[in-house]
Amino acid sequence: MANLRRWMAARQAALAHALGIRAPAHGGMWLLRVFFQPPRPGKPDIPALWALWIHQRAIARLGMGKRRTAGAWLWRLFVRPPQPRHHLAADPRKHHDTAPPAQVSWLRRWLDRRLEPAWRLGARLRRKIVARLPRPDWHRVGHGAEALSSRIGRIPFALPISLTLAVLTGVAISTTPLSFTGQVLLFVVVWAVLLVVRRIPGRLATITMIAISTLMAGRYIWWRSTQTLQFSSATEAAVGYLLYAAECYTWLVLALGYLQTAWPLHRKPRTMPGDPADWPAIDVYIPTYNEALSVVQPTVFAARSMDWPADKLRVYILDDGRRPAMRDFAAAAGVGYITRDNNRHAKAGNINQALPKTGGEYIAIFDCDHIPTRSFLQMTMGEFLADPQCALVQTPHHFFSPDPFERNFDTFRRVPNEGSLFYGLIQDGNDFWNATFFCGSCAVIKRAPLLEIGGLAVETVTEDAHTALKLHRHGYNSAYLRTVQAAGLATESLSGHIGQRIRWARGMAQIFRVDNPLFGKGLTLFQRLCYSNAMLHFFYGIPRLIFLTMPIAYLYFGLHVINTSALMIMAYVLPYLFVANVTNSRLQGRYRHSFWAEVYESVLAWYIVLPTTVAIINPHAGKFNVTAKGGQIAEDYLDWTISKPYVVLLALNAVGLVLGVGHLLFGDTNEPATVLMNMAWALANLVMLGAAVGVAREARQVRISHRIPMRVPATLLLPDGTTLACKTENYSIGGLGMVLPVDVPLEEGAHVGVCLSRGTRTYHFPAVVTRNVNRHLGVRMDDLSMERETQLIQCTFGRADAWIDWLDDERADAPLRSLKEVIEMGYQGLLRLYDAFMDAVDLIITRRQPRRP
Repeated sequence: MANLRRWMAARQAALAHALGIRAPAHGGMWLLRVFFQPPRPGKPDIPALWALWIHQRAIARLGMGKRRTAGAWLWRLFVRPPQPRHHLAADPRKHHDTAPPAQVSWLRRWLDRRLEPAWRLGARLRRKIVARLPRPDWHRVGHGAEALSSRIGRIPFALPISLTLAVLTGVAISTTPLSFTGQVLLFVVVWAVLLVVRRIPGRLATITMIAISTLMAGRYIWWRSTQTLQFSSATEAAVGYLLYAAECYTWLVLALGYLQTAWPLHRKPRTMPGDPADWPAIDVYIPTYNEALSVVQPTVFAARSMDWPADKLRVYILDDGRRPAMRDFAAAAGVGYITRDNNRHAKAGNINQALPKTGGEYIAIFDCDHIPTRSFLQMTMGEFLADPQCALVQTPHHFFSPDPFERNFDTFRRVPNEGSLFYGLIQDGNDFWNATFFCGSCAVIKRAPLLEIGGLAVETVTEDAHTALKLHRHGYNSAYLRTVQAAGLATESLSGHIGQRIRWARGMAQIFRVDNPLFGKGLTLFQRLCYSNAMLHFFYGIPRLIFLTMPIAYLYFGLHVINTSALMIMAYVLPYLFVANVTNSRLQGRYRHSFWAEVYESVLAWYIVLPTTVAIINPHAGKFNVTAKGGQIAEDYLDWTISKPYVVLLALNAVGLVLGVGHLLFGDTNEPATVLMNMAWALANLVMLGAAVGVAREARQVRISHRIPMRVPATLLLPDGTTLACKTENYSIGGLGMVLPVDVPLEEGAHVGVCLSRGTRTYHFPAVVTRNVNRHLGVRMDDLSMERETQLIQCTFGRADAWIDWLDDERADAPLRSLKEVIEMGYQGLLRLYDAFMDAVDLIITRRQPRRP
């Protein structure tokens, strides 16, 4: 074999010499030399240059990646590449206006072509119907309905009587059996009413939509429980009841979610006393463990600069890492430094250990990457002074960097992130029931109640929520202010994101086990329900996995897990799902787009099943894990370790689809509708799992300091001593982007000065030019003194209006558009999986090839 290999290498070298081919050469050069001779010495190789130009154009046009095998070229001739992830511009509004249009895949163009006639027909019918109908002033209708309900509410016993009649009517409608035709007609009527009600603004219309959704859910639950649970075998019964149990979980979470979010409080900040001498003393805790000093410094500088009397504000770094560099920084910055000789109970133990060493009446807590604005304390402390029983004021956790979902699918600041629903709506709904959760950061706690309950809870790994539960059990009040007053870094990778959610899921399951809110003293009924819903939410792992695998029960084994016809299933389940989706779009539209919850749950379901199950069985198992922040990703890659469950589930559903096609074409089944229904279910699972795989394809990220848009006046000091008035475009830690009114000949590396204002004061910062393109100037501010670093944070992250208009560019939810986006994400994810698989195959082949002598 070795002799044969040497002989072939000699023949190849001789042929290359005869054709004038220099080693190493790719296949295209061999083909070129078959038709064109090499040029004479000193002459340009025109055919090779033309071939190279055509080759590069083909790579750009077809979107070829690093893998350039024959199979890859053939694949790209028929399948367009995944949509590129554009670099985020400093100002998204400018980015959307000036960036080139994103490449549209063949799937989206195919969907557009197929659905366009239906859209046009629907639009024409809608215009004709609307033209013949009166056009009411929906805002006036909403105000009139609110006023009427208010007047009725003042009539004695009107509210309880109305609620009783509504419940009795709903039960009667829910339990009335209907034929297929009757159920379809009921859905048509309900849908028409829903489409009218959703146009009416106001809370009364929202409550009406919730009632309609509850009615349709009730009909489905009654029908599902009484008409579909008769099975022909023990296997069918076991699998069927498993699906039924998963559905029961979703019904419970849906009902509790409506209760929790139907009436958000929208609390406004209370006014502080005019004399600062009456303001209380506050300790600011910044716990840290292994985070880099560059992450902690901005938070400390911003905390020192909050608008509060200096003699009543004391900042402490709580260092569980026992690092000399952190101690030296604390001394230089003029803040307190507290450490301990162990890490028992992690963050909760760190804070509890600091309590007896400080004396402020109130304690503000910030994670070490959460940078507060100057107005944080003045916005939050008024609530304590107005309500002596208030023990906790929580503000949102806001992130100025994209999380893995936003970065890997390029949805940052266009689609609400995973946490937007909790901090935008759920916490506001909890506040109505006096059930605001402590979230571990961006909050203020009153010292006396905290000491009364023994400090932060240490029995679970979610010490924050458990601490709030204990405070509420002791009769204390809480408050939630939806205005963003601090911002931090999101998790950088999907593995870190999943690790954080695993801790949350384990901790909530631990609380449910050791301090169940449904039992014990001190809580109101609605506080119990709010806490229970928050804990039950993290048990979605098993139900979601059931939904992702249930179609294969029929497609693989022919099991009837719902014992009725496919048409009856569609007649009951589709109205329930459609109405619930539209209602949730009304409730959550600003904070969670339709169908994105399924994507989030599909990504996390596999990983939270074991932690929650173990926590229920043994609540003391597990330990606290620190979420890594401020990392980098050198290049795109698919996280195969994280992706394994998604790939397996995806393969199971894909094989199910193939089997379903086989049943339709070659089987003797007399249930084509049932086959099609399960195939549609498996196809929907493929979309969600494809999106999950797409998220696991980590996008390259080399920027450590993220840019944040900010348009404020600034002054540029040029090297020749002249000044130029301009505006800032964006900022980051140690950097600034500016828009100049005229072209200025500044080379990269030139030294300039920048003046920024905070209130009535102006600060000067020396800077170095990093870019100067089309009147867009970027500067870097290195080697600043600690005083100037503090001033820079005050003028950027610490501004009171730093995050006021952050969400202005996010679009409101439109269910059909959101469905289209999620389908596109699933398709992109499948393409990314294919690319990563072929890359892995190429790498294996390359490694197994023998090395040349």
